[in-house]
Amino acid sequence: MTLPPIRDWWSELSDEARLGLLESAPHLGESAREEIRVITGAVVGMAETLSDEDLDFARAELEQADDATDD
Repeated sequence: MTLPPIRDWWSELSDEARLGLLESAPHLGESAREEIRVITGAVVGMAETLSDEDLDFARAELEQADDATDD
């Protein structure tokens, strides 16, 4: 099993799944795994983990979203 690229599913992930994903990083929480499966159609197993690059992307996206709400 291979996790689809984060750019393919991050924007559609719920806030709850995003927070859970970062709290359990590099592992994927149950809600994140299920949402990624629904969004991409991929089989996302319990052993899937985020790469350092994926985590950097997720953190940068959250930072951008925080900056946008501060304006």
